[in-house]
Amino acid sequence: MPWLRLAAPLIVSLTLIAAPAAAQPAAAPAPEPTPSGPAVPAPLQQGDAFGQEVTLPEQTLIYFQGEATWDKAFDTLLDAYKSLAEYLDKQGIKPTGPAMTVYTETSDTGFKFHAAFPIAAPPKDLPKGDIAVGPAPTGKALKFVHRGSYDALDSTYEAITNYLDDRQLESKNVLVEEYETDILKTPADNLVVTIYVPLKE
Repeated sequence: MPWLRLAAPLIVSLTLIAAPAAAQPAAAPAPEPTPSGPAVPAPLQQGDAFGQEVTLPEQTLIYFQGEATWDKAFDTLLDAYKSLAEYLDKQGIKPTGPAMTVYTETSDTGFKFHAAFPIAAPPKDLPKGDIAVGPAPTGKALKFVHRGSYDALDSTYEAITNYLDDRQLESKNVLVEEYETDILKTPADNLVVTIYVPLKE
């Protein structure tokens, strides 16, 4: 995923191996499929931020901490949010804002994350296991908006990387995605994601 270029390089290689088919009578060749090409984000709308300077406020997060491989990223995040939503419902805890994913560590093969919701205050009985409570990233950051599919985030992060490179800005080793559309209910092709890139001071 291109956002790794903001924290660490990623190389993805796909190898397709086809076994030879048994001899068959000659047939008319099928037309070659037209390459679909990489997924691209939907056009931004008027007022959408792209490189807006903001200050991330102090917030308390309740989150599911996990890790995933890049090829199963979206499915893993959905499972994490489902588990977290079930916990919040059972505990009667209402989030104070939209879901957000905090990427805490990345590598060539995968990433570690916090699938989180902001809450007003920590619960009296702190959760155990994969669910925990902690502070959200704070401080100076750049705000970007992505519209479209989860796969098209690649193109958005490529544009963000170019934006930082052009201005010689350096990011911290953490990224935040805030989902303006409900990640559990919105089709993966119709997401609206606000991306925050915390900057080194």
